[in-house]
Amino acid sequence: MEIRVLRYFLEIAREENMTRAAESLHVSQPSLSKQMKELERELGKKLFRRGSASIHLTDEGMLLRRRAEDILEMVDKTADEFKALDEVTGGDVYIGCAESYQIKHLADVIRRFRERYPRLRLHILSGDTQQVTERLDRGLLDFAVIVEPPNLARYNYLRLPGVDTFGVIMRKDSPLARKESISADDLMGLELISSPQSLEADLPGWCGEKLDALNFTGTVNLFYNGTVLVRQGLGYLLTFKHLANTGEDSELCFRPLAPTLESRMYIIWKKYQVFTPIAALLLDEIKEAFAQNE
Repeated sequence: MEIRVLRYFLEIAREENMTRAAESLHVSQPSLSKQMKELERELGKKLFRRGSASIHLTDEGMLLRRRAEDILEMVDKTADEFKALDEVTGGDVYIGCAESYQIKHLADVIRRFRERYPRLRLHILSGDTQQVTERLDRGLLDFAVIVEPPNLARYNYLRLPGVDTFGVIMRKDSPLARKESISADDLMGLELISSPQSLEADLPGWCGEKLDALNFTGTVNLFYNGTVLVRQGLGYLLTFKHLANTGEDSELCFRPLAPTLESRMYIIWKKYQVFTPIAALLLDEIKEAFAQNE
């Protein structure tokens, strides 16, 4: 299975049309069609459902698409890493981040670092701990920033300064907005939204057995989408302070949980990881900035 053929396959999957894909790839349509038939023979599975005007993937084709995207992302990142071996003044760094106001501390370090290495190209992926650590483990990320204690058997880490405070984002016209803080009892009977990670790792320690009595009607992994639901009156979002605009020009407000629930952030990297020169230099900068937090 050749890398070139996987790129052809993905272009067809995106275009859903053999002719348009051939034009985009600058190859002839008969040649492209032949390549795909050979790929199907190699795998022993039918990858496409061919209609009169468009092409759609079979279940086997969908599986290959997911695998091909991962493979090509790794191939491209590896190629970039080798190009960067002699490019000490710059290069690509990939970081997976939880959504948190505390990212500002890492951003300050990167800002100072970029003043000396202006050709740094930074790529940020937002996600929960499982999402970013999976990509870190597969070599698709150099670092990850997570909001739960790291697995010390697999990762080196540094703590970021500061803490995140949990609370509830709600509409200002909600009766709960009159309260200074929100308890588990206050949330009984309300439609609640949270991230899956908070439901599993944070909220059980905050409210114990009462968690089972709370009515979680939805989950989100990006806070902004959650705030859109809240604005439309579809629930109350349990998340960190400072993530949403709750100023005078906003229809939303934030109230902290009672008792207080806080979370620390950690920047992690794989043990025995080999970095590109620019990523290694950035790690030195990060260690210098955050070592005092240990």
